[in-house]
Amino acid sequence: MSERRKPEPVQVIKQRRDGVLRALVEGVPYIQFLGIQLERRGDELTGVMPYTDQLIGNPILPALHGGATAAFLEVTAIITLSWGLIWEDMESGALNLDNLDGDHLPRLPKTIDFTVDYLRTGLPRDAYARARINRSGRRYASVHVEAWQDNRSRIFAQATGHFVMPQRRG
Repeated sequence: MSERRKPEPVQVIKQRRDGVLRALVEGVPYIQFLGIQLERRGDELTGVMPYTDQLIGNPILPALHGGATAAFLEVTAIITLSWGLIWEDMESGALNLDNLDGDHLPRLPKTIDFTVDYLRTGLPRDAYARARINRSGRRYASVHVEAWQDNRSRIFAQATGHFVMPQRRG
């Protein structure tokens, strides 16, 4: 009878997951420019765009800029797709966390098209978003993403995007 491998401590698993997500997010300067953060609960990601005055597009209302909203939705979709790509490698320990950089993470999916529906005014406060992957194959993915502020059921913007998936590195 073969000896059963002892499971890793929960803290080690959490640190690995958080480290991979941090490396993925820090690899995209535009995410830092907008101040977007991604919070992880298990394998689910929530995008967070903390409010700053620089995000205002219409100071008379005031309202979040449509471009900032669209970028927030697209970033959330792309990082969610990338997170799905690396989940297996990360969970198996195949990713070397000692030299985690752009050469050791998958390339990001490339946007084919991205359609945003602005459903109501984005108010001057923090925004949240979650992406749902409708289809993800070897070459193509389809994602729906929704953004809200104070109330998850009051979506202020949503988007559907189609992406070319990067080739897996051998």
